[in-house]
Order: sequence, then C-alpha cells, then structure tokens
Amino acid sequence: MRLLGVLGGMSWTSTEAYYRALNTQVAGRLGGLHSARLLLHSVDFDGIAERQHSGDWPGTAEILAEAARGLAAGGAEGLLLATNTMHKVAPEIEAASGLELLHIADATAAAVRAAGLGRVGLLATAFTMEDTFYVGRLAAHGVEALVPPAAQRAEVHRIIYDELVLDVVRDESRAVYRRVMADLVDAGSEGLILGCTEIGLLVGSGDTTVEVFDSTVIHVAAAVEWILG
Repeated sequence: MRLLGVLGGMSWTSTEAYYRALNTQVAGRLGGLHSARLLLHSVDFDGIAERQHSGDWPGTAEILAEAARGLAAGGAEGLLLATNTMHKVAPEIEAASGLELLHIADATAAAVRAAGLGRVGLLATAFTMEDTFYVGRLAAHGVEALVPPAAQRAEVHRIIYDELVLDVVRDESRAVYRRVMADLVDAGSEGLILGCTEIGLLVGSGDTTVEVFDSTVIHVAAAVEWILG
C-alpha cells in the first residue's frame, strides 16, 4: 500500500467519516487485519473557518500548506484534502507539498459522468456553490452544476456551519434540505451532488427522487484505489 497523507479537521465530523470509510474499504478489499496506511494532520477548524468568512483565503492556504509539507516530510506519497471547500486553495497546497493531490471534484465529476448524467444540482457551502473553483472544475469534465437561489444557499450554508460541523443533526434542517433538493430537481437537475463533506450526515439517497452523489463517499473510493494501486 502507498502511504496517503490526509489533511483533515475541516470539520472533525467529516474527517471521522473519512477515516472510518478509508479503513473499512481497505479491509474489505484485502481482508484479514488489513487497514489503510494513512498519515493524518487534523487542523484546528476555528482558525480556518474564521479566515474563510473574512475572505482571507491566502491565510487558509498558508495553514494548510504548512500541514501538507509536514505530511510530505513524514513520508506521505500522496495527499487527500478531506473537505470540499478548501479545494479553493488546492493548487497552493499541492505546490507547497510537492505531492499528488487527489481532487474531490475530479472524482465526483467522474462518478456523475459514469452514471450518464451531465446536469446536476449542487449542495455545498456558499463558498463552494458561488465560486468557480468547484463548479468550473466540474464543467471542465462536462458536468453542469445547478445551485439553489441566494436565500436557499444561505440556509444550506448556515446549517453546515451552525449544526453539521458541530455534529448536530436536526429533523427540521433535514426538511429544509429536502425542499432545496426538490427545487433543484424541479429546475432540471438529473442528479444531486452532496458537495460538502458533512451533508451526508443529514441527507442521502432516500431524500430525493434522483441519484445522489455523496462527494465524501466518492472521494474515499478514489483514495482507496490510489492507496492500493
């Protein structure tokens, strides 16, 4: 197995899901007592989130680049960024570490295309839904992403930061997401991307009539192929 460096902690709830899924899938593939070879750096998310909301993206890049360099120095052979939003600074992190980065949008777009779809709804943080670093990356693979209107984007974002990253799951928030998902389907979405690594804690395939692409699940599957490749 190759040693994968994991940049996590954004949030710890989704990093926990990554860690369990990576090990479960490697064990399932290899059997016995096998587990994934991982080197994990879990950052303090408070400082990252503060910089995100103040627009200090260079500051977030500096924190994560330092962590990535540490993973490279520790022997990691590749890099997984266990978050969607922070792929906004993925080029800086990859350059600083010198490691191959397994990009979550590439893996997600490949899954959408493999399902024969080209137009999907995107649920994510406001940063991910409103910037081009993610939507543009999907478009480069032939996947058109539809996002909710501004008011719904704000509520989707609020639930992520006020609840899901704190491991809080509320039925009323699930109802909000279901309405947003239904509206995206009505607008022409052939499938739905859960483009924030915590959203799978709240909703999934049983909450909509179209195929759901959970970016965390997809990213893990791509990472396992890399580890065992």
